[in-house]
Amino acid sequence: MAALNTTHSKAEIQRPVTNLFVLSSLLVALFLNGLPWEGIWLALRPDFVALVLLYWCTHNPWRIGIGLSWLVGIFADVTDASLFGQHALAYTLLAFGGVALHRRLQMFDLRRQTIQVFGILVLTYAAYALIHWQVNGRAEWLYFLGCLTSTFLWTPLSMMFNAIRQVRGDSERRHLERRP
Repeated sequence: MAALNTTHSKAEIQRPVTNLFVLSSLLVALFLNGLPWEGIWLALRPDFVALVLLYWCTHNPWRIGIGLSWLVGIFADVTDASLFGQHALAYTLLAFGGVALHRRLQMFDLRRQTIQVFGILVLTYAAYALIHWQVNGRAEWLYFLGCLTSTFLWTPLSMMFNAIRQVRGDSERRHLERRP
């Protein structure tokens, strides 16, 4: 249980991230979403872009917000060859939830954050289902399995990004300690 706690034992502020790091994390997520998934794995595929956008919207809401999420959603629609605006709408709703609840999410440890993230992701996937229902006349309920796998990946993704941000702060401190 101690590994799920986001607070650090020593009081330290995480360093701000660069725009290049945020952009590269979004590009990697777009690449992971574009992998050729088939069969049941396609239904179980997590939405990596949604997870990364939600992380940045909750940890950096003043820089990554609804506008950037909409732009990434348009780009995801183009790369996925899906209905134009589908991802843009879903990611905009996701970003709104992340920005509006960012203080609340940061109050909780990762276990409790995951429960809150599940609610935000369900609304995002419901937007996908609603769009499919309007266009095709039926909703794909298997698509909600991806919501579960996305939720399960929230904790490892958060721990990885927090560790990367922390390592950057530790390396800068060591660099400053070496200076005369």
